[in-house]
Amino acid sequence: MKRPCVIAPSILSADFTRLGEQIAECEAAGADWIHVDVMDGHFVPNLTMGPFVVEACRRATALPLDVHLMIEHPENLLEAFAKAGASHLTVHVETCPDIVHTLKTIRALGCKAGVTLTPATPAETLREAIPSADLVLVLTVHPGYSGQGFMNEMVPKVEQVRRMLDDAGSAAWLEVDGGISSATMPGVQEAGANAFVAAYAVFKHPAGIAAGIEALRNVGTT
Repeated sequence: MKRPCVIAPSILSADFTRLGEQIAECEAAGADWIHVDVMDGHFVPNLTMGPFVVEACRRATALPLDVHLMIEHPENLLEAFAKAGASHLTVHVETCPDIVHTLKTIRALGCKAGVTLTPATPAETLREAIPSADLVLVLTVHPGYSGQGFMNEMVPKVEQVRRMLDDAGSAAWLEVDGGISSATMPGVQEAGANAFVAAYAVFKHPAGIAAGIEALRNVGTT
C-alpha cells in the first residue's frame, strides 16, 4: 500500500564546496527534509559531520533537518545537535542501552525522536522503542558510505517494521536509507515505507538535483 511520501536528500553525496547552494536547490525542487548522516569513525567506518555542519544547514534552509547519529554514546551530543537546529534526531538501538530514555530525552529537547538499527540487527529489537518513536529508520545498506548498492534482503525487514508500527497504532514515519533510487524505491514503498533518504540518486543525478528529486517524486505519486 502506498502512503504519503517524504523525500529527504542526504547531503552525504553533496558537493561541500557548494553545500548551501545545493541545499537551496533541493528545497526549490520540492524536497521535504534534508538528511544529515553523522558518523564517528568508531560505530561505523567513516568520519563525517558534527553540529557545526547541522548549524550551517539550518542557516541554508527552513526544511526539517533529519539527523541520523551513527555514533557511540549519542546521549553526549544530543543537546549540541538540537541547539544546532536538528529537527529529528535518530539514534541506534545498538548504541543506546536505555533506548526509551534516549528517545524521551530527544523529545524533551524539542526534536522528533527517531530509532534505527543496522542491517544485521533483528527488527524485533525495535519493539520496546516504538511507542516513544516519531520515526523508525530501516537501513538498506551497511552504514558508512554513500553510493552502495541496495540490499534487497532488507525489504522483508521493512514489511516487518511496518507491521510492528501498525500493531502498535503508531503514526511514526517509516524511513528507509541506502541505495534508494527510482528503481529501488517502489519495492520499499510497497513494503510500507513513507520517508525515503536518497544521496547519490539526488546529488549525482546526471540531469541535476531537481531531476533526481523529480524522479523519486514521480515514483512516490504513481
